[in-house]
Amino acid sequence: MKFWSGVITEKITESKDFYVNLFACEVIFESDWFLLLGLGGSELGFMLPELESQASVFHKPFQGQGIWIAVDVEDVDAEYARIKGMGIPIEVDIRDEPWGDRHFALRDPNGIGVDVVQHKQSGA
Repeated sequence: MKFWSGVITEKITESKDFYVNLFACEVIFESDWFLLLGLGGSELGFMLPELESQASVFHKPFQGQGIWIAVDVEDVDAEYARIKGMGIPIEVDIRDEPWGDRHFALRDPNGIGVDVVQHKQSGA
């Protein structure tokens, strides 16, 4: 078993551009109503809202709050410099946390917080 998630959104093209350009995600499947991206064995989907072929539970679009996506990286400082150099707005500046992570955050086109994180030993 494994988890994978999806976002119901009108912004499929913008989402594809964001995740492919920033994190080199692989396009696993793409149609005019659905996009499935892959990254390091994980998958993230984007689907248009209000599709008649989908059950009603999958009709309403995401409203832009209450979810985050974490992207684990090996060198968060390099990723920070690279993404900042692309002119992408940074929502949370790079910082160290007491539990050992070093990270920064940005928003994707859907308003989802994207936490770019490097896990480090806390020393405790």
